[in-house]
Amino acid sequence: MPNIGPLEIVIVLIIVLVIFGPKRLPEMGRSLGRGIREFKGSLTTDHDDEPKRVDSSTESKQVESSETTSDNKA
Repeated sequence: MPNIGPLEIVIVLIIVLVIFGPKRLPEMGRSLGRGIREFKGSLTTDHDDEPKRVDSSTESKQVESSETTSDNKA
């Protein structure tokens, strides 16, 4: 299987330019860059999007304290 050389890359880029036009190429490049950046970010995070367990006793204390502060404001 032959390697892809610089000539083949230039031919592909010219074909893409002809198909999509000069107005659409920068937009496509930006969206491709955002997609790659988002993909890399999702791989390197420490899974922060997982829900954290909340102790029910802590949750009830928070609700009680917020109720008393709202009563004091009214």
